[in-house]
Amino acid sequence: MATRLKERYKAEAIPALKQKFGYKNPMEIPRLEKIVINMGLGDCKDNAKAMEQAVSELTIISGQKPMVTKAKKSIANFKVREGQNVGAKVTLRGARMEEFMDKLVSVALPRVRDFHGVSTKAFDGRGNYALGIQEQLLFPEIEYDKVEKIRGMEMIFVTTAKTDEECKELLAALGMPFAKA
Repeated sequence: MATRLKERYKAEAIPALKQKFGYKNPMEIPRLEKIVINMGLGDCKDNAKAMEQAVSELTIISGQKPMVTKAKKSIANFKVREGQNVGAKVTLRGARMEEFMDKLVSVALPRVRDFHGVSTKAFDGRGNYALGIQEQLLFPEIEYDKVEKIRGMEMIFVTTAKTDEECKELLAALGMPFAKA
């Protein structure tokens, strides 16, 4: 079954990108490859219950169990030891990625107070886009009463686009609300 995002990509994004950039081969047309969601949990390094709560919230948001990331080095100033749990990340591909992207642009981002669009300065130069949000409460699955601490998360949208301009056009065609420059 095709998701709303896939239908939008086929109906709107492909013709718009083909017309703007003049692609000859259909395989040249950029597409969304994966979305990586990362949540830093350095404050939970000593509290296993808080870590478990944050991981379960990320599971609810993404629809997939996240991987708990561990510290690669010991850093005395942050009281972090090598091998301690310091975050959680999940990589979404395929249908789960499409569902998440659709939910993000149609439900979660419009819930941001005083929202004027996402930044156009978060491209990496290789056709990928990074987006950070300050609270997990934007997603409708999260119950406000059960949240112990408001946490932010970073999302990386990895595309097959070669340039930032192609990536921006692709994401805009998929519904990403970019701020007016």
